[in-house]
This record gives sequence, structure tokens and C-alpha cells, in this order.
Amino acid sequence: MATILVVDDEFGVAELLEAVLSEAGHRVLTAINGQHGLEMLANERVDLVFLDFMMPVMNGAMMLQAMTADPTLHGIPVVFMSSLPEAAVAERASGYAGFLRKPFRISMVLGIAARLLPAGTDPAR
Repeated sequence: MATILVVDDEFGVAELLEAVLSEAGHRVLTAINGQHGLEMLANERVDLVFLDFMMPVMNGAMMLQAMTADPTLHGIPVVFMSSLPEAAVAERASGYAGFLRKPFRISMVLGIAARLLPAGTDPAR
């Protein structure tokens, strides 16, 4: 079982990802913006982060930058989620492990989680 953090200010998206990933056997935590996500990471060890790119308070690019600067967080894979094309996201952020363009299919979420989770943490393996 992996612990996955979903950071998204759209409650519907966060709830959907929480339900799908929980049903797949993972422990899922949610945060409403990048600042809240960083606060959760200070108290929880996670294996993967699904991170919305555009959010109030602290956006996804800022959260990823803070994670990269922190030696205890920089190795956690991050999947950006956005309605923007990946090229637009890549212009403003680097170092992410995957990208999901909104709206996305559930199979895409499960596939990218399976690809990025450390061996032994994905119940589908």
C-alpha cells in the first residue's frame, strides 16, 4: 500500500482521485492548495503526489519548487494535473515525474500511479 497526497482546490477532482486510489488499495491524503500540501508533507511520509498546477494561496509550481529545495521531500515523484497543455506547464515548472491533462480518464490515473510508485507499494503489482 502506498500513501498518496492529492493537492487540488477543486473538491470534485480531489474526491474522485481519493475514491479511485483508495479503492485501488492506497492510503490517500488530500490538501486544498500548495501551502496545505506542504504542511501535510511535514507530518506524513508519502510515496506520490498528484498536484494541481493552478491553485490559490500557493500554486503547484511553487509547491514543487519548495519540495525540490527540501532534502526530505525532493525525491517524491510529482504528477502535475492541469487543463493547460503540458508545454505551458513545462515552461513554468520542471522536475515533475508525470502529467495528466484535465479532464483525464481514471485509467490514466491508475496507470501513472502504477508506473511511478516504488516497487512493493502498488497493490496492482
